[in-house]
Amino acid sequence: MKKLFVGFILLMAVQAWAQEKSKITVKTFEKNNGVIIVTIIDGKKSVDLNCNEGFPQCTAPKAGEYWMVRLPKNHGVYECQNVDLFPATVDPADDNKVGEYCLPEN
Repeated sequence: MKKLFVGFILLMAVQAWAQEKSKITVKTFEKNNGVIIVTIIDGKKSVDLNCNEGFPQCTAPKAGEYWMVRLPKNHGVYECQNVDLFPATVDPADDNKVGEYCLPEN
């Protein structure tokens, strides 16, 4: 039982370590045929995130600063690089996420 517990802790640590967190700015959003497209500034480049309207974690965030956390491969609801957005004023570990989005690969 002790080995199982230690293995679980190591697995959780690896998953947490695999998540990349960065500060981004949401500029605008638009709705188009059931898809919410969120335009963000990540570093110095403009990127569009998207999600399917009607999915539980698909929201249109207000303009402002957020934490963007890239989820590990095969985590999330979309078949792409999944990211979660969190208000910039909270710690993403507290799980107060604004929504989950697809970050198309460039």
